Amino acid sequence: MTTPLVQPYLFFGGRCEEALEFYRTAFGAQVDFLMRYKESPEPPVSGQLPPGWENKVMHTSFRVGGTTLMATDGDKEGQKFAGFSLSLALPTTAEAERAFTALAAGGQVMLPLTKTFWSPCFGMLTDKFGIGWMVSVVA
Repeated sequence: MTTPLVQPYLFFGGRCEEALEFYRTAFGAQVDFLMRYKESPEPPVSGQLPPGWENKVMHTSFRVGGTTLMATDGDKEGQKFAGFSLSLALPTTAEAERAFTALAAGGQVMLPLTKTFWSPCFGMLTDKFGIGWMVSVVA
């Protein structure tokens, strides 16, 4: 049996390209692949896409360090993220503070960065796209 691989697939409800740029700026995410709906080798089923979505992101894969995430604009606006958080582990407190501050812009801080028994710096927030984040320094 081959080893399974679990990768998050995020639906941004029309804001995928904005999210990619936000994460690139916040912590250096790198886009490996991006395909727009108009670039699909097969046209979408009639009525599947909202009008004007031809330039929206059909599929993208991007990396944060050694982790690959995938994303799309989806086919509807207002997607909700619930029941999970992405954990961002960084090597230094300075890097954690910078990433946390960037991710918190326009979002909501649940737990400001603080020292814990498992990390010298840990905090939790929801970014402006509704994604939950746990930012920590690897101790």
